[in-house]
Amino acid sequence: MLTVVACASIGRPDGGPFDEEPPVLMKASPGQYATNVKEGKIELLFDENVKLVNAFEKVIVSPPQVQMPEIKSSGKRVTVELFDSLWPNTTYSVDFGDAIVDNNEGNPYENFAYVFSTGESVDTLAVSGAVLEAETLEPIKGMVVGLHSLLEDSAFTSKPFERISRTDARGRFTIKGIAPGKYRVYALADANQNNLFDQKSEKIAFMDTYVSPFASEAVRPDTIWRDSLTIDTIRQVRYTRFQPDDLVLRAFLEDMRMQYIAKNQRPEHNRVKLFFASANSELPKVEGIGFNMEGQYILEASEKMDTLTYWFKDSALYSADTLSIAVTYKVPDSLGVYVETCDTLNLAVKKKWAKLVEEEQKLLEDEKKKFLKAESRKEGYDENNPPQFVPKTKILKVRFSGGPSMDVNGDCAFTFDEPLLSVDTAAIQLFSVVDSTFIPMEYVFRQSDSNIKEYRLFAEWRPGCKYRMVVDSAAFKGLYGGVSEKIVRDMAFRTLEEYAVLYVNVRGVGDDAIVQLINSNEKVVMQEKLQGGRCSFYFVKPGTYYMRMLVDSNGNGKWDTGEYGKGLQPEKVYHYHHKLDLRALFEYSQDDWDINMPLDKQKPLEITKQKPPKERVKRNRNATRKFK
Repeated sequence: MLTVVACASIGRPDGGPFDEEPPVLMKASPGQYATNVKEGKIELLFDENVKLVNAFEKVIVSPPQVQMPEIKSSGKRVTVELFDSLWPNTTYSVDFGDAIVDNNEGNPYENFAYVFSTGESVDTLAVSGAVLEAETLEPIKGMVVGLHSLLEDSAFTSKPFERISRTDARGRFTIKGIAPGKYRVYALADANQNNLFDQKSEKIAFMDTYVSPFASEAVRPDTIWRDSLTIDTIRQVRYTRFQPDDLVLRAFLEDMRMQYIAKNQRPEHNRVKLFFASANSELPKVEGIGFNMEGQYILEASEKMDTLTYWFKDSALYSADTLSIAVTYKVPDSLGVYVETCDTLNLAVKKKWAKLVEEEQKLLEDEKKKFLKAESRKEGYDENNPPQFVPKTKILKVRFSGGPSMDVNGDCAFTFDEPLLSVDTAAIQLFSVVDSTFIPMEYVFRQSDSNIKEYRLFAEWRPGCKYRMVVDSAAFKGLYGGVSEKIVRDMAFRTLEEYAVLYVNVRGVGDDAIVQLINSNEKVVMQEKLQGGRCSFYFVKPGTYYMRMLVDSNGNGKWDTGEYGKGLQPEKVYHYHHKLDLRALFEYSQDDWDINMPLDKQKPLEITKQKPPKERVKRNRNATRKFK
């Protein structure tokens, strides 16, 4: 007995093999593909305990329901209750995706859809495709895609979808249970979940053409693996293909036509900032209440004229702690016609003018005391006849972008904190440095077109050459009395050997296309307009790049969104499907850009933010375990 007891090993029961199989549907009530169904209560019975994961996000009921269905799990059962009255002669589908998983291991019952009909037959056609961001070709997850058999444009804005689906993590969708016929296809970021486009803030997509779903017999290869590395057999399998299965919808936000002053600021006495909700087609009219503003300010406007800064010139005007102004600008009425409206603004500052004057006076007195104290220590100081105190000149801050290592196509820009009152170009000298010899150069110095506080220096810069810029003190005088200090900058431009050259040839596009060289963050590094399907990029710094092309239909040099009411699609965008690794001293030619490649396959995965999910691989944890 002692021997038998000693031989027994104390250990933890292994519990048997891991469960790696998904749950199996054993029974459905009503049955799968049942017809003449009268009630909207569904019960699904599985072979093991199951649970629902993100059912609200993953489960799609079609036709869409006004009242939210109740979907829940208990033990081996999943129940669905539809509270809307069932439509006659209609196919209903409850697409679970991978929301049903087993309770212990989380193995999903993938791509499961329960289908029934209230009529004599079940509609089985389907359409599928992808939804992409129109501007970036980025896949969009969670966007509703719907069908209308009503072909009028008004159906999208007045009636809910007849059948719907939702895009997955790859931007893909499949709408099932469709009857034969002709349909319009739409995509909608449905903010209020009513399945129709009734808010300008909702992202949308629409197709210009109709679709007529159909099915056909097709063949596809099916690979049988002997093990994880060896193919056993590749056989041809017949299946039913539902088409169209390659739809691509380009989603966009319409320009917000609402216009109002979203915010106003007076951060300092001498300037006022107005922020508009959207772009202005023309400058608003601004009038002072109780004072005359005409000719009393310098205007700084953003490119779209939606941010306006008014720099007041006269201290007698801006010393007032509160200013009242009337702003007249145009807003669209209910018919989209622009009419004038006027807002009255009372603009106040946090710190009173008297307090600012007091603080400035105190600083001046402290500066004077320090000056006299320092002078009193000097030999020959006469207390009865002290030296005269001269306040320091206010310094105007200047930021210069040039430096010791510059790109040939780089900018030499001066940026100031306030508008300039005057510029003395005679005080600016530019030299070419050759063997320690300074040779004077001609240049052009002018204000930037997009920023009144920025000026640019243009010259005939040459690769590999060195330059010196000397700006005498007081060359720049600010609007509020500040003057610049002396500036001396040495500049050196990179050699041609430090750059790459890229030649691009694109087939099938006209001269209204713009090719953009972008980095991994999709920031535009360089751009060129196509001429005869060709363009060239010179002085490209070595690195990894990608290419994007926009078709500038209206010739304004930028991408423009669409407008559903006018049937206007957003401007087309294409991606070159490979990354470009450019090295110095090399010339590259890209002649294989095929814009006819499906849009959802063009954008390189490296810069796609919405990554596709990793393929689920069975862990096969039982392979290395031994069971008694």
